[in-house]
Amino acid sequence: MSENTTAGTELTSQYTSQVAGDLERNLKEQERITAELTALQQQLAALQHDHTVLVSIQQAIGVPATAPEPAVADSTSVPAPRKKTTKASGTGQPAKAATAQRPRAKKQPGTKPAGKKTAVNSTRPTLVNLIHSHLTEQSEPRSAAEVAEALGHAHPDRTIATTVVRTTLENLVAKSLAQRAKQGSSVFYTAAPVPEPTAPTGEAEPVTAG
Repeated sequence: MSENTTAGTELTSQYTSQVAGDLERNLKEQERITAELTALQQQLAALQHDHTVLVSIQQAIGVPATAPEPAVADSTSVPAPRKKTTKASGTGQPAKAATAQRPRAKKQPGTKPAGKKTAVNSTRPTLVNLIHSHLTEQSEPRSAAEVAEALGHAHPDRTIATTVVRTTLENLVAKSLAQRAKQGSSVFYTAAPVPEPTAPTGEAEPVTAG
């Protein structure tokens, strides 16, 4: 009886040590995966922020944001006719049935919704127009951060970043549509004055006199 009890205690001690080791490895593995998940979430947040900034820059340049959407619609509509042709070839249906299914696949790509999207986007003013009109309405110089904050309150449905607004303001300065002034380390922008149309009338007077 004493030998059986000693053998039982040895087995229980072995099991307890194995379970303790497995628990330690499990906890370490959970910590490792948790650290990887946090790192991946940070990378995802950075990529999403970069995406919003790039989309805003694309809108500021004037490129329509719906340009890559038709390609996605075409790529999604390509597998549909392939599945139909494989089913037709596997079941041994006649060629007329296969040709009857092809026009349906051609009608599926959403060309009309794409036109609606472009029409909606065309009605929306671009970021360049918004910034220029905002500068013309102001009587004092404004910084890029102030312009971005004002446009963000006026248009909450649009993502307006300060870096994109600064780039757009510099483009307006390059096109002589805005003026830039430095005050210390800060840069302020104002709308360029509209030239008075007095020169054409002055040139037209000698012609009428002659």
